[in-house]
Amino acid sequence: MSDEHVISEIKRGYLLNLLAKGKRIDGRRPDEIRPFTVERNILGMAEGSARVKLGDTDVVAGIKILLGDPYPDSKDSGVMTTTAELLPLASPLFETGPPSPEAIEVARVVDRGIRESQTIDLKALKVPDENKVFIVFIDIYPLDMDGNLIDASTIAVMAALSDVTVSAAELTRHLDHPMEDFKLPITHMPIAVTGVKIGDHIILDPTQEEEEISGARLTVTTDEHGDIRAMQKGNIGTLTVGDVDTIVRLSRERGAEIRKVLMNEGNPSAP
Repeated sequence: MSDEHVISEIKRGYLLNLLAKGKRIDGRRPDEIRPFTVERNILGMAEGSARVKLGDTDVVAGIKILLGDPYPDSKDSGVMTTTAELLPLASPLFETGPPSPEAIEVARVVDRGIRESQTIDLKALKVPDENKVFIVFIDIYPLDMDGNLIDASTIAVMAALSDVTVSAAELTRHLDHPMEDFKLPITHMPIAVTGVKIGDHIILDPTQEEEEISGARLTVTTDEHGDIRAMQKGNIGTLTVGDVDTIVRLSRERGAEIRKVLMNEGNPSAP
């Protein structure tokens, strides 16, 4: 048995003993998320940007709008694309090179929650009388990683999207039908909340240590009505029907709390 495995089992036992008492190593309840802060408009070259610190997880999201061609099967709709770049500066677990499976998963889960919620009115991004549309590029850059990257990234992306102005006058100046600048049409505010299972316990917003010893993971994205818009199961562990019900219920509750913070500019940190 390796030293790493022994340490992992010792850590697992310690965390399980805490959870049996309804506690966690950082003092939170099992169903409690870490405090977070939001800083908006931090990137001068982006149409929208935000930096979110969820505990010690630190993520920047940037939004860029360009003119381009529509997809052949949806010529009347704009395009949205999401990427995540996990660099070693954020965690020794990340490596340089092509997108890792972890980076692809973060981008896809964030993208799916936004896309399935119809957060952006993509039909409003069609340039009238032209075979051109506006493309929304969403880029996610973790600066520091201490667990639950999906939720932190979703919060950062939604904060960045919330006040984007499309520079339509500049982008369409060479077309036959130029447009005026307009606000990016945001119609919903989806929030992702992730729960993991450690032993028989369900916890929200896991730290890196908690993720390392967890079994199954479930991310549930809900909209402002509490409707489920996306779900993503991760890791190799299993969840019972009761586990899923618990995570869905808590996702609705915590999602509403996070959403309230994002809509309240006077209160940049979670309750």
